Amino acid sequence: MMMDQTMRGLGRLTMRQIHLLATIDDANSLKAAAARIGMSQPRATKSLQEIEETAQQQLFIRTNRGLSATPAGQCAIRHAKVMMSQIRSFQEELRHIADGEWARLRVGTIMGAVPLVTEAVLAFTERFPSVSIEILEDTSGELLRQLDRGDLDLVIGRSSVSPTPELYDVFAFQDEILTVVANPAHPLVGRKRVTLTDFSDSRWIVYTARMPMRLSLEQEYQQAGLAFPRTLVETRSAFATMSLVQSSQNYVALLSNDVANVFAGLGIARKLSFRLHSKSQAYELITRTRTPLPPAASEFIRLLTLR
Repeated sequence: MMMDQTMRGLGRLTMRQIHLLATIDDANSLKAAAARIGMSQPRATKSLQEIEETAQQQLFIRTNRGLSATPAGQCAIRHAKVMMSQIRSFQEELRHIADGEWARLRVGTIMGAVPLVTEAVLAFTERFPSVSIEILEDTSGELLRQLDRGDLDLVIGRSSVSPTPELYDVFAFQDEILTVVANPAHPLVGRKRVTLTDFSDSRWIVYTARMPMRLSLEQEYQQAGLAFPRTLVETRSAFATMSLVQSSQNYVALLSNDVANVFAGLGIARKLSFRLHSKSQAYELITRTRTPLPPAASEFIRLLTLR
């Protein structure tokens, strides 16, 4: 009975209240959030109290520094952001439908899957030339945060980095093969067999800590009984990685084989004859659970997984 009352109450929340919830997290204070959406602070305070009474849970802890979201508050903020994003998408889709078109497609991808996404984008734009596509490259963690907010339609990455994997529908569609690349003039280029100890005079360019590709390299050193290098260059950027590799003979980088082939084809890097024993995680196609996909996203997924 209490749950039914809560559900009915939540269904009566106004868009202004939902907008307030979605804005609090970004504004870092109730006063700033109220100002952003054109609401007085007394009205914002009353609205927040009404939301908490409806939810029958404390959503925020009041401190001298402002509001701090409780776990229930974090849940409320996440859903509010998704709802606001869906409203914006709804408006955009209606505008495009009026013009006889689909709305834009928003795709997030990790660096290693970029060549796969590129192939799917080429096939998609050939079939649907009037659809705009936004492609965001970042780490799986950041992409999933944007998917949570409703800022992306789908993500090609890895759900294992999320503390809440139950929020997603996940389909593993292709294994990732990892390859080490270096400057074409690197001393190890052309050698028939390269081992970890051969990299002692090189400097690794790696992803930031706890990222799957970084963990694969750390596991490789651990299995070989070697200490993982301390003098690293850490970056999320494929462009920064290749700029460093191209600029110095001393750098080596661990990349997906598909990305390595692109850079090797451009002549700015060479693949080394080093084979990892550690198996990398497969690429996953990730969407929000219980969230209908727009037609453009469904068609893109079909083309991506045709490979």
